[in-house]
Amino acid sequence: MGPERETPPRERVASGATAATRARFRLDQPRPPRRRLVPEWDPDAFGRLSERIARFLGTGRFIVWMTVVIILWVVWNVAAPIGLRFDQYPFIFLTLALSLQASYAAPLILLAQNRQDDRDRVNLEQDRKQNERSIADTEYLTREIAALRVGLGEVATRDWIRSELQDALRELEERRGDRRAVSGAAAADGPEQGDQTDR
Repeated sequence: MGPERETPPRERVASGATAATRARFRLDQPRPPRRRLVPEWDPDAFGRLSERIARFLGTGRFIVWMTVVIILWVVWNVAAPIGLRFDQYPFIFLTLALSLQASYAAPLILLAQNRQDDRDRVNLEQDRKQNERSIADTEYLTREIAALRVGLGEVATRDWIRSELQDALRELEERRGDRRAVSGAAAADGPEQGDQTDR
């Protein structure tokens, strides 16, 4: 008999066919990064770079510099000695360079426009939420003002109190005038009644 190999202790595996084939992951540690065949880049940094390039391509400075380079290219390849010319008359190399520049400029401009559309969408959403809040605040204030108007309709105002006090004062003066008239009439009737009682 040969030497016996030690077998590692078996881990307890949950029952079921899928549990036996499932890989075990530790949840307390981050997963190691996967290796990729394509290089990784920061999409935000790439987007910012594309916006800068697209912004430069849309300026008059770029058009002026591009025009100067093309004019110098054509003049050099027409007027220079034949041994120093690097692009003969049909200017194939110039056409290739311009088409290469255009083939890179178009996607960069589209990427910059997409990023601008995303920003506009976010700004539009924020404006919409702000408008909703403003409308809700306006409706709330309108309801509060209407409630205050209803409440003020039941509150005594200075003019109303003044008119009520003037009416009460008139009533008191009328009563006082009636009492004076009654007491004056009683005083005038009093001695005659006394004389009648004496008789």
